[in-house]
Amino acid sequence: MSTNHDRSESQNGDSEHNPDPKSPPHEDPAIQSTDGPSPGNDVDHPSKLDQIITSNDTDIDSTNVDPEPELEPEPPKEPTPTVLPKDQIIPSNDTDMDSTNVDPEPEPPKEPTLTVLPKDEAKPSVAMRELLGELKNVDVNEDSPSAAVATPSRSQDNKQPKGRNSAAMALINSISSSDEEGRTRQRMLKFAAKRYASAIESNPDDYDALYNWALVLQESADNVNADTNSPSKDALLEEACKKYAEATNLNPALHDAYYNWAIAISDRAKLHGRTKEAEELWKQATKNYEIAVKLNWNSPQALNNWGLALQELSAIVPAREKQTIVRSAISKFRAAIQLQFDFHRAIYNLGTVLYGLAEDTSRTGVPVVGNEIPFNELYSQSAIYIAAAHALKPNYSVYSSALKLVRTMLPLPYLKVGYLTSPPVGNPVAPHCDWKRSKFVLNHEALQQIHDDQQKQISGDRTSIRVEILNIVSVKECSDLTLPLGPSFSIDTIHGPFFLIADSREYMDTWLDAIRLVYTIFARGKTDVLAGIITG
Repeated sequence: MSTNHDRSESQNGDSEHNPDPKSPPHEDPAIQSTDGPSPGNDVDHPSKLDQIITSNDTDIDSTNVDPEPELEPEPPKEPTPTVLPKDQIIPSNDTDMDSTNVDPEPEPPKEPTLTVLPKDEAKPSVAMRELLGELKNVDVNEDSPSAAVATPSRSQDNKQPKGRNSAAMALINSISSSDEEGRTRQRMLKFAAKRYASAIESNPDDYDALYNWALVLQESADNVNADTNSPSKDALLEEACKKYAEATNLNPALHDAYYNWAIAISDRAKLHGRTKEAEELWKQATKNYEIAVKLNWNSPQALNNWGLALQELSAIVPAREKQTIVRSAISKFRAAIQLQFDFHRAIYNLGTVLYGLAEDTSRTGVPVVGNEIPFNELYSQSAIYIAAAHALKPNYSVYSSALKLVRTMLPLPYLKVGYLTSPPVGNPVAPHCDWKRSKFVLNHEALQQIHDDQQKQISGDRTSIRVEILNIVSVKECSDLTLPLGPSFSIDTIHGPFFLIADSREYMDTWLDAIRLVYTIFARGKTDVLAGIITG
């Protein structure tokens, strides 16, 4: 959410990937999970929990996020409540939930809620990074000779910006900070703002200057100290939104501008609580994320933040609209994971939204529209994603706390159990009449077929299908007309493909995700963590 390099991540993936040089998205604060408390006797988990996970509407401090260069870039700053950090997308708190979220009152016990992760933070553009780097080497005091040299030599550079720029400069000039680091950073941002204001005065159609000035305003909003007489954060964010609007009007292809604009709108929405104005702001944010994704479809961070904005919106809209919005959020998180299988923030966020959906379903008894999955199955699916996020990021306290809540919802000692239709072993092109529906189990080692008449794993038995995780090459949906009817997928291995058919598209998606996640965990060398989760 700021241009701070320690908190920013590339739209195209984690820090190990080359960040988009033009992408400076800011990370939104934690988004509240959509689920509400559910009666203890209806939930398939212990009624008394050691700790309760709550969502936070503040930004996550990147310094509290456990770094893991192999899997992803450094997480953004985390808010007080735990939520997936933005990439900067997803609001939440990366602080330890053990001490802050435990309900001190034993009677009556509170129903736990999952912490939502914060949005992925925006990365500063190349121009912003270069400018801030340059300013570190010069004296940015307005009256200093160095400042005069560093500023472009135009007669109007030493004058206060006029017209439409004066309001924004007035806000930036009035910001004060209580510590030296904050004052130094704000002087740099003020210096940058003057440069961009001067550039716009010279060329009103300079959309790059407008875009970078919006970033400066957005960064300045993070520097606002509530204990001082600084302008409100909302006023700065509103000015930033105006600059983003001007920049995109001049260049509608600026997907980074739409992305950061959506984050700024989301930050404003969070300041307005659960009001009608906040609802309208969340709707605007989702529209801008949609445009950003259309312009740059290969951005898991934008998809993740889009899902978070929808998740937050679902908590405000009328009940009749909630389920549709939640299902849309699920699709965005799943799309983000499909772009980056080890994107632990989106994986965790998908788990939280499924948990909330399970809570709503168990409380109301109304099944998901267009989906007959029972609430206990939704709880189990939620646990799969949270367990996977923890396996990828085992030292992340938010995931550890959530796992304590949902681990018993897994079909231990397996990660997933369900039914699939498969051909006889060794005969993938068998006649349709020979394909049989049977039980399959998935753990950290393999996908294994189990025969109901024996009710036990037949490891080593040639009459059962067993796909070793280490032999998998790819897992994908397939639409082969030679296969029996139904949503089908294939698992390509070094020994050949396996074709399987799920009971519904929803179940196929969960099987695809589960197998891909287990393989990704194996590829990242974290199989032992997953094994510890499901075997105890």
